[in-house]
Amino acid sequence: MEDLEAKKKKVGDFLQTLTSPGRLNLKFKVLDQPQSIAGDSPAEISVEFSGPDVSLLLARNGELLLSLEHIAAKILRFEHEEHDRISFDAENFKILRHQELRLAAEAAIDRVRRTGQSYAFAPMSSRERRLLHLALAPSGLPTASSGDGPRRFVVLYPEGEKPASEPTRDDRAQAIRERFRRR
Repeated sequence: MEDLEAKKKKVGDFLQTLTSPGRLNLKFKVLDQPQSIAGDSPAEISVEFSGPDVSLLLARNGELLLSLEHIAAKILRFEHEEHDRISFDAENFKILRHQELRLAAEAAIDRVRRTGQSYAFAPMSSRERRLLHLALAPSGLPTASSGDGPRRFVVLYPEGEKPASEPTRDDRAQAIRERFRRR
């Protein structure tokens, strides 16, 4: 396995190609002491962006920022489960997003307890779903992820209600076949 300095260099080289003249006008800093976000264990490699084009990174709920982070994880050959080992941030976007998720979790817990009806959150990334599950866990209410791919979301259920079981791969394949037969 490569040492940490070699990994940091690979990430730096990748980011340098993005920030070279004529491309994104960003500055980046690979942090020596990665910071823990929202109580998680700190990432192995943490990068902070600044500069005039930061707004491009943060547009559409940080889509470009998260995409660059994903590409960097692939460059380092991190498995999907290891993507938490690298973290990109700009203008404290992730810290603010984690606070937003915690507040949404508290509001959803209150709503589910008050109404007795399940609550489905908007689709989000696997990292955000994980944070949401962790924020909801102390309530004791059951949670489950549902949906496919980028449309995957978290559902919070009232006490005593069991999460709906996810369809199997064969069930999904059969449903797709049926959809095409109807056309």
